[in-house]
Amino acid sequence: MTTTEGGWALPISERELAGLTREMHEAHQETLPAMRAGALDLAEEVRARAAGGPRDPGRRRFLLGAGGAAAALTLAACSSSGSGGSPEPAPGSPSGSASGSPSGSASASGQYTGDLKVVALATALENQAVGAYQAALDAAKAGRLGTVPPAVATFITTAMGQHADHAKAWNSVLTGAGKPAITDVPLSNQPATLQALGAATDVATVAKLALSLEDQAAQTYLFATYNVTSPGGIATAATIAPVEAMHAAILHYVLGQYPVPDDFLPVDKAASPSLLTV
Repeated sequence: MTTTEGGWALPISERELAGLTREMHEAHQETLPAMRAGALDLAEEVRARAAGGPRDPGRRRFLLGAGGAAAALTLAACSSSGSGGSPEPAPGSPSGSASGSPSGSASASGQYTGDLKVVALATALENQAVGAYQAALDAAKAGRLGTVPPAVATFITTAMGQHADHAKAWNSVLTGAGKPAITDVPLSNQPATLQALGAATDVATVAKLALSLEDQAAQTYLFATYNVTSPGGIATAATIAPVEAMHAAILHYVLGQYPVPDDFLPVDKAASPSLLTV
């Protein structure tokens, strides 16, 4: 256990956290080929629809049913709650849950429609996570979080890079469909998220906020696997979701909450496309 300036203590050893981060990195690297292939399939499907051609989900159609089920099982294994229930949402997290099909929401008006609306939402969520982790690193360097154990900084840097990879994959779908890439965070809860980050004075507070974002992302992807219409979209979401769940599981360790597998991962924290402001 590492006690930092201000009295906060890392509940596990830095060696243990470093090991979990390595496992997370390895899992992410293993998913990259499937994630990119799924994004490519999705972009091809969108272009085919726009051209009025037949929908061809590509060579991986027969894997998708198993992929969605595997994602659900993996997410259930990775998800956890320190007290047997869902943690309280951190400031900046959405107050409402996704309901119905994300692609059917009319709350977020703009140029992203159908399954591309879900892609835009996923991209924005990934950008939000990248920005949150970068803000945490900046605060740590400025000394606003007290002493930050090196293993915590390594986890933050690693998770941030993985979110950036996910955002790049989703943006490739948008640009492949002739739509603008999303490079900022067009979400209505972003101001509250930034405010909460700016007010944080220790690692635990940042970890709680990061956990709320990771839970939101993982559950949004799980929700998408059962509600989007595109096989390529399902495949991409099913590939990314377990990695997001690993981020959340490690944050539980950082907060001293031993992860307890859930039989069924809920989707009550899944983001709705109504959060989109584009």
